[in-house]
Amino acid sequence: MSVEFLGKELIGLDLIKEADFRKELKSNPRAGYLFFGDEDYLKSFAIKQARELICPDATFAFFNEIRLDAMDFDAQKLIDALMPLPMMADKKLVILSGLNFNSMKPNEVDDLCDALSALQDYDYNMLIVSVAAEHLNVGRLPKAPSALLKRLAEYLTPVQFDRCTTAKLAAWVQKHFLHNGIEASPALCSLIPEYCGHSMYILANEIDKLSFYLRYHGKTVADEESMRLVCTPVNEYDTYAFTNAIMAGRSEEALAILADYRFRRADPIRILAEMAGTICDMAVIRSMTAEGAPVSEICAAFKPAWHEYRVGLYQKSLRQISEKRLKNAMEFCLEADRALKLSPQGYTALEQLICKF
Repeated sequence: MSVEFLGKELIGLDLIKEADFRKELKSNPRAGYLFFGDEDYLKSFAIKQARELICPDATFAFFNEIRLDAMDFDAQKLIDALMPLPMMADKKLVILSGLNFNSMKPNEVDDLCDALSALQDYDYNMLIVSVAAEHLNVGRLPKAPSALLKRLAEYLTPVQFDRCTTAKLAAWVQKHFLHNGIEASPALCSLIPEYCGHSMYILANEIDKLSFYLRYHGKTVADEESMRLVCTPVNEYDTYAFTNAIMAGRSEEALAILADYRFRRADPIRILAEMAGTICDMAVIRSMTAEGAPVSEICAAFKPAWHEYRVGLYQKSLRQISEKRLKNAMEFCLEADRALKLSPQGYTALEQLICKF
C-alpha cells in the first residue's frame, strides 16, 4: 500500500493525533486527512500550517489552495477540485469544511466516498476534510470506532483534536500573551481559563483584548485586576461543577450537567475519571485546611500550582460536605468505574451514581 494513500486495504483504524499530523506535515504528508474532535481552534491552526507549507507563495494560492464548503457542496465538485495540476508547485491543498455527517443521508455519504476514492488517481493533492465538533459520531475511541468513521478511514487518515488539558491550556495562554508582547505569571495563565472558559477561540479573543488594553496603558505585565476588568467571564459546565452538584445532593443540577455531557458526547469513562480526580483534589484540600495550612501552601501542593481563587471555591464547597460523604463518593466512583468497564452501560452508570446521593 502506498505510504501516501490509505485505500480499501486498510485493516483496523489508523488514527493519529494533532501532534502526529504536525510531524507528518514536515516530512511526508499523506494524501488525505479527516480532522475531527472537540477543539475546532486547533483544526483551524493545523489548516493554516498546511497552507503555509504547501502554498507558501501567495501569488499561486488561487490555484494551489481550493476551499469547498458544505453549503453548496456535492461530490462532483470535490472531484473537479482534485483534478487540476498544481501551479508552479509539487502539491496543492484542497480543504472541505462544514459537513455534518450526523445529518447526511446514506446516499450522500456513498457519493462522498466515491469521490474520495479518486485521491489515489490525483496524488498531487493533499485533501483535508475538517469536521466541526459534534458533527461526526465517532463511536467510543480508540476501541470501538463507529462504522462511519471506519468507512471514512478507508480514504482519509483520521486526526483527532482533543481539548487541551488544563496544564497545556495554561502553557498555551502564556505563549499567546508573549506573542502579544505581554508577560503573564503561570498562576494568572491558569486562572484565565477558569474565568473565561476553556474554548480556545474565546480565550484567544480575550487574551488579545486584554493585551491591547495593557499595551494601550503602557503596561507589559498582565495582572488579575486588569483581567477581571477587561475579560468576559463565562459560565460553563466542568467536572468540578458536576462533582460538586452530586456531592451536595443537587440531583436536578447534576442531571442537567450530565445531559450537557451527553449532548456533547463526552466519554462516560473520561467523565468518571475526571470526577474521581476532583474528589481526590477535594480530599487533599480538606486535609491541608484541617491541618491549618495557608492557602498559598495548598496552591503549591498542586502541579502546576493552583490559583487561590480556585482553592477558595473548593474550600467553600467542602464546608457543606462531610468527610464520610467524601469517602462514600470515592467508593461510588469505583463501583461505577467497574460497571462501565465490565459492560457498556454508558451514561446509565453515571445516572445511578447521582441517585446514590
